Amino acid sequence: MNRMMSFGLSMRYLGYHAASWRHPDANPRGGMQFAHFAEVARKAEAAGFDMLFLADGIGIRTVDSPVGALAQTAQTADLEPLTLLSALSAVTTNIGLVATASTTYNEPFHVARKYASLDRISGGRAGWNIVTSWSEAEAWNFGRDTHLGYAERYERAYEFADVVEGLWHSWGTDAIVADKKTGIFLDTSRLRVLNHKGPHFRVRGPLDVPPSPQGHPVMVQAGASDAGIELAARKAEVVYALPHDLQMAESYSRRLRGALEQHGRDPRGIRILAGITPYIGATMAEAQEKYDAMNALILPELGLSYLYAQLGDLSAFPLDGPVPDPVDPRVRSIAQGLITMARSRNMTIRQLYNFIAAGFGSRVVIGTPESIVDEMQEWFETGFVDGFNLCPALLPMDIDSFSNHILPELRRRGLARTGYAGSTLRANLGLPMPGCCYPA
Repeated sequence: MNRMMSFGLSMRYLGYHAASWRHPDANPRGGMQFAHFAEVARKAEAAGFDMLFLADGIGIRTVDSPVGALAQTAQTADLEPLTLLSALSAVTTNIGLVATASTTYNEPFHVARKYASLDRISGGRAGWNIVTSWSEAEAWNFGRDTHLGYAERYERAYEFADVVEGLWHSWGTDAIVADKKTGIFLDTSRLRVLNHKGPHFRVRGPLDVPPSPQGHPVMVQAGASDAGIELAARKAEVVYALPHDLQMAESYSRRLRGALEQHGRDPRGIRILAGITPYIGATMAEAQEKYDAMNALILPELGLSYLYAQLGDLSAFPLDGPVPDPVDPRVRSIAQGLITMARSRNMTIRQLYNFIAAGFGSRVVIGTPESIVDEMQEWFETGFVDGFNLCPALLPMDIDSFSNHILPELRRRGLARTGYAGSTLRANLGLPMPGCCYPA
């Protein structure tokens, strides 16, 4: 069977463009309304996307710097991801449901229980995106004056993920007998008490949610730092990557697949999805016009704040000067990727913040359906990526554009499937059942 691309759809408010809410066709309050997300989910499923993805930060992370930026963003009004995905599971049938949960500001039992519940509610379509968080604003919501140090965050994350997976493995798949005649509901020999005792967590177990048709939720990761690669190599089955060119995609792929081998895992047993924000037009001029029209909606304070969020306070540097080294990088992998990309294109600070605001860190591609598909095909056929995580500039409109113009051409070239391979997220991604559930 020919290798096919996998596709995620990232649902970020009204889109990944910083000023999407100001677009003439947008409902500016849509990011707070279930009907908006239900429409997005239905469109994505009709198009055949493998999964929906919800990023998350626990609190308002936008800093009012420069002054006025906070008032200009719609991304302060949010919905809790697992609540939203549970509701969306009732209006969808096949599409996967992936959400972020922080290992720094949660407890393993809570995360294991909530995601296992979503997995059962959805019939085996859940996924957990593992992050360590990066914002001081999140620390302030959890009784801390400062964020945990980088090394400590990841050490906690490694143990956290081990505990969650251990809890998911604490049930045998046949543990529920439900025999009315004998009165036996549960075969207790098919349960395992975890009894985890580590430097960060003490968790007895077992979990109180039995496994789903896919065993347990798919484990996803999105970091590209050395520690992030290590976490992915230990646990991830899908990774979201943000390479801005093919060279970065190659570097990331080689690092990750090499780390997988070091952990005794199949280097091809993981799905790498590259973030992409396309601006599609019948001609290059039309596509560029769409891009420029969206950027014209960005007020200067908001655009600059997006750059500050990744690279630190750059107020000492001229806007039309070159991009300096990160002053205070919040997310190391993203910061380094942006610096590399900006310097390769000789971008100024002003040009870079426009670029970031247009796709919030994902690769922005401006072109015709044919030129965009050519690029996607090149990336895919190198083997450096296994598919793409669509980060639409404007929702729900850009789903229609992608579905009507990009997917048909990919299918014509034999690069994208039609329909779903199965009813679980694992089946649709071609991932094996996990080595669970206890006992084997």
